[in-house]
Amino acid sequence: MGRPVHFEIQADDVERAKAFYASVFGWTYEDYSALTGSTYYGIVTGAEGEPGINGGLLERPAPAPASEQGTNAFVCTMGVQDYDATEAAILGAGGRVALPKYALPGMAWQGYYLDTEGNTFGIHQPDEQAG
Repeated sequence: MGRPVHFEIQADDVERAKAFYASVFGWTYEDYSALTGSTYYGIVTGAEGEPGINGGLLERPAPAPASEQGTNAFVCTMGVQDYDATEAAILGAGGRVALPKYALPGMAWQGYYLDTEGNTFGIHQPDEQAG
């Protein structure tokens, strides 16, 4: 069973978004840009042991929908035990690959998919040997 373990917020102006969420919710950030090869901040939403999940903040890779043209939402990522088996289940159920499997070196395997309604979600398999 896959539970949400991570969310991502895409932003046109990453620094502006960081300031907004820090001001409103008190979130803090860790710079993972060197690990990901692009602008990426880990979002710390609360203390370890408290309910909730942490996330990420990145530059928007494509234009946001125009005003009144649909939802512009967070992307949730599910933790999985077996990346390849989960991908096969996604594709078998009518999902599509949005961004193929890639390594977060020394941490995990990550990828993004579209569900049957065109919604983006991620899957994440921890693996210290990823790379």
